Amino acid sequence: MSYRYLIDVAMILLATKALSMLTGKLQMPQVVGALLAGLLMGPAVLNLIQPSDFLSQVAELGVIVIMFSAGMGTDINELKQTGKAGFVVAMAGVLIPLGLGTLLMVFFNTGELALPGNKLLQDLFLGTVLTATSVSITVETLKELGKLSTKVGNTILAAALIDDVLGLVCLTVVTSLAGAQVNIGVVLLKIVLFFVFVGVMFFVVSKGLTWYETKVRDRNLRRYPIFAFVLCLFMAWAAEEWFGVADIIGAFAAGLIVTTTPKGAYTASKFNPLAYLLLTPVFFANLGLKVELPKMDAFIVMFTVMLVVVGIGSKLIGCGLGAKIFGFKGRQCVQVGCGMACRGEVALIVANKGMAMNIINPIFFGPIIILVVCCAVFTPIMLKMAFKGEPAYAGMEESKLAEGFEMAEQVEEVAARLIEGERKRRGSSGK
Repeated sequence: MSYRYLIDVAMILLATKALSMLTGKLQMPQVVGALLAGLLMGPAVLNLIQPSDFLSQVAELGVIVIMFSAGMGTDINELKQTGKAGFVVAMAGVLIPLGLGTLLMVFFNTGELALPGNKLLQDLFLGTVLTATSVSITVETLKELGKLSTKVGNTILAAALIDDVLGLVCLTVVTSLAGAQVNIGVVLLKIVLFFVFVGVMFFVVSKGLTWYETKVRDRNLRRYPIFAFVLCLFMAWAAEEWFGVADIIGAFAAGLIVTTTPKGAYTASKFNPLAYLLLTPVFFANLGLKVELPKMDAFIVMFTVMLVVVGIGSKLIGCGLGAKIFGFKGRQCVQVGCGMACRGEVALIVANKGMAMNIINPIFFGPIIILVVCCAVFTPIMLKMAFKGEPAYAGMEESKLAEGFEMAEQVEEVAARLIEGERKRRGSSGK
């Protein structure tokens, strides 16, 4: 058995912390530092750390915890109020990138670069790649800025969830047109069943924990975070394995369920150390580790620049326009657009699917990797600029809340010991 992973994790934690402090000094989000740490330590630059299955699995657990925490930190009433706006934002944020991405490919996917077969389908597939939104980096940045539980933050969350479903439908339609054995009816049915599953879990868990709290009055508060984490992992697994939906949506849904329980706020406070100490740094560093910059000629460099511009610009325009329709102010529209601009592993998975089906030329995969990297680095910076001058409060409140619960837990433990001691004393004196 190799113990290389221990030193890899140690270097990741040290590098992410050092560069996060540096980017913080430069008035940039600390998430950027963690991303740059992975990029510098990985094969793209210094080649000190190699991507591995272990790091990928820890990173996947990291993004699950990030989205679970986001769910627990979400105001459900506010999320309901932004649901319609989120749907319009997501719809515009899918259609406009789909159209502009297809149009970009029409100009560049020509001559020898075009694969045999239906060229329109090949062009459409790049548009499908651009529809994907990776909200995990946005969530962490909004938490850092203290803007996650705001109207804009909740709109971004709602839109990102709907965007994921719409992107899945787009991919299903395109792959079915390309001849893959995909039944769009089955996919849509699974999506509907997933939301039914979430509704059932919401009722059972919320009612069950409320009953447990009122009837049993368990003094051991540590049981609540453990049960909540089990619920998170189960729903993330069920989302992927049973319904074909992204695991992060299952984790987010679990967080929403936990926030309705009597000890929801206490449970949320307990996940900050887990994320901060290990999972979040490994997740963001792992994104940088996976980057391998390809060799490109002038034509592909030009395509890459245009792809980054269209990739970010299409989300800014589409999602900002969707927010404008629902009465958001100009600055809020920009904030929503910036929050939805990030791409991640979903875009790479879709591109891999296209190459496997021979409907996207492998030469375009390098530019897509660069797009993902640029989005991951630029999105936190754009969000910081978009929110500049606005007061941050959520992060401060969350920290104070965590301290309050920590003190309350200690008081309850002392009280429980005193009560137990009194019972024993009375029992012995009774004898």
